[in-house]
Amino acid sequence: MRDINVQLATGETVKFGDLAPGPVLVVNVASKCGFTPQYAGLEELHREFGPKGLAVIGMPCNQFLRQEPGSNDEIAEFCSVNYGVTFPLLAKGKVNGRGTEPLFKELRRGKDGLGAAGLVRWNFEKFVVEADPADGSAPRIRRFRSSTEPDDPMIREAIEQALAG
Repeated sequence: MRDINVQLATGETVKFGDLAPGPVLVVNVASKCGFTPQYAGLEELHREFGPKGLAVIGMPCNQFLRQEPGSNDEIAEFCSVNYGVTFPLLAKGKVNGRGTEPLFKELRRGKDGLGAAGLVRWNFEKFVVEADPADGSAPRIRRFRSSTEPDDPMIREAIEQALAG
């Protein structure tokens, strides 16, 4: 998973593992969604847990009722001006269907609290990915659906476990 290429909002292509060498929280985001205020909570997690080794990464997606219509530059400006976002944003991409970003093909393996994996259902699904295990196996992915707020104790617990990992 860490060898997957991802494109930053700036257009630069990097390895996911270079962007997030340890535990990471990845979220598919959108600027015109009812869950958009979650950007503030994601930024709080970034500020609290970033110094401890957690990377928070957002990937804008326009697949759900076209709630992310802007360009990468417009999205980055919106996030910075309205929510003070300083965590990295990837280029706008797809989380389902033809053209799904390779990162999200892997993230969709993650199961939510009910044991469901598969397609991303809506904007602001959250994926806590532990650091790669020493034995070379796939990292554990814990998935949280859109209605789970960033400050939910379950997300915080998953982050703390990933950091302790």
